[in-house]
Amino acid sequence: MTDQKTIRLTKEEILNKEFKSSFHGYQPDEVDQFLDIVIKDYEVFNAEVLRLREENKKLKNELMSEDTTRNKSAYDEEQGQTNYDILKRLSNLEKHVFGNRIGN
Repeated sequence: MTDQKTIRLTKEEILNKEFKSSFHGYQPDEVDQFLDIVIKDYEVFNAEVLRLREENKKLKNELMSEDTTRNKSAYDEEQGQTNYDILKRLSNLEKHVFGNRIGN
């Protein structure tokens, strides 16, 4: 058997598949061959689903990491601006309360 990496059947082909009947019904070998193809297709689909789930998980983690970094950066920037504003107000308050006496 060959290593199959592509889907060989469409849902229409599966739905419309007609097996030749013999005196005793369907030919078992023909049914078995068809079912072997269906099983291989499902294996390919399953592998692709698993690969896409892993990729999706990886991309979500990267996105969360980027969001966390971006939010931390924005918080640090905002915190730095807030600290600057507090120091500026404190300096103005000291000048107002103590006037020129500071540093003498």
